[in-house]
Amino acid sequence: MALEANGELGRVLWHCRRGLLELDLILEKFTARHLTALDADGLARFKELLAMPDNDLFDLIMGRGAAVDPCYGSLIKLLRAP
Repeated sequence: MALEANGELGRVLWHCRRGLLELDLILEKFTARHLTALDADGLARFKELLAMPDNDLFDLIMGRGAAVDPCYGSLIKLLRAP
């Protein structure tokens, strides 16, 4: 994937560092398992999720947030995977 070639991987990983330990742990697991396998569309959607405030993103992942836009469904499923 082009992530590593242009430094994008480092930027995405930096944005995964959050203020909530629980969210950090979820994002760390997700990035280790799935980040390099995302296509350009998936990466763009992941970046959109990372732009959310910590509590909103955590609630969304935990299923306590507002209804998930269907375009994020597959990412949310991966984020929720044990």
